[in-house]
Amino acid sequence: MSDNWTEEELKAAVEAYVQMHSDEANGKSFVKKQIYAGLAKRFGRTEKSYEYRMQNISYVYSLMGRNWVSGLKPAKNVGSKTAAIIEKLISEVEGQILPSTAEFESQVILYRSKKTLPKPDGIKEPEKTYSNVTNYARDPKVKAWVLKEVSGQCECCEADAPFTTAEGEPFLEVHHLRHLADGGSDTVSNAVALCPNCHREMHYGINKTSLVSSMYKKIPRLAHE
Repeated sequence: MSDNWTEEELKAAVEAYVQMHSDEANGKSFVKKQIYAGLAKRFGRTEKSYEYRMQNISYVYSLMGRNWVSGLKPAKNVGSKTAAIIEKLISEVEGQILPSTAEFESQVILYRSKKTLPKPDGIKEPEKTYSNVTNYARDPKVKAWVLKEVSGQCECCEADAPFTTAEGEPFLEVHHLRHLADGGSDTVSNAVALCPNCHREMHYGINKTSLVSSMYKKIPRLAHE
């Protein structure tokens, strides 16, 4: 593990981060500096080292397509193996089994940053793996209502759906502004219909926080959770 952090130290940092993440989503106040100080006293590292580790955790949240704690801008200087450990710990602490993406995506980013990258051979016969993931029961009426409400127009960019499905319907994706994994509800006041581009930006874009805020301002049915 990078910087000789033990799994106990890393888990404590993730536990603190997940609590901040939950508190922020629920409108509860907290003082980051006090949290860093408590961890520093417990494990003998500097407060600054914990602040930076929290930014590493934000980076893993960003790879997962989720919101990070405000004020903790993602810091990507974390190895892919450590990113995978952090992702695993997030799932454990949150009590969920989430798809593993952090290690693979951080490796993609690393390779893309290289000045030259020879054409790879790839994997001719990719190995199959099987795993359980946490799924959330959803009301199909909510998705249907939102899609009918928008009449084939993205609620973010306001462009028409990019194509028509085999069923003859305009293709849009329904996105929960407060993610279900973060305790969001499956209701029409938390769901928007988006084109694929806007949907991906809501998950991975650098301006996703401001995009979400703009949704609440422009669409009367939406309510902060």
